[in-house]
This record gives sequence, C-alpha cells and structure tokens, in this order.
Amino acid sequence: MPKHEFSVDMSCEGCADAVCRVLNRMEGIEFTIDLSNKKVCITSEHSVDVLLATLKKTGKAVSYLGPK
Repeated sequence: MPKHEFSVDMSCEGCADAVCRVLNRMEGIEFTIDLSNKKVCITSEHSVDVLLATLKKTGKAVSYLGPK
C-alpha cells in the first residue's frame, strides 16, 4: 500500500488526538503521528485528496509533503 506524508499544524496531544479521531473513522488505513515534527504518515489505498480532506476535518492547517 502507498505511504503518504502530511504536515499538520499540531501543537499538543489534543491536536494529535483530533487527528487520531478523524483517521480512525476510515477503513483500510494505518498511520503514525510525529507530534514534535508536526507530521502524519499514512499508509492507505485512499487517494491523497481523500486523506487531505479527512485531515482538514480537524480544523488544523494541513499540507501534503509527498510519498514516503
């Protein structure tokens, strides 16, 4: 499965928890959150657009960094 890396403007555990909540609602997805570097790495067959839209539901600034 493809891996994608995103930058998410997270400043605390609450921010990381918000990212966890929205991603846990998706099927067929694995992810890791690097709070100190404000990055989320997602392994999924979902398109980048779907993943980006899902991450934006957190209300945080999100950008796609590229394939991992």
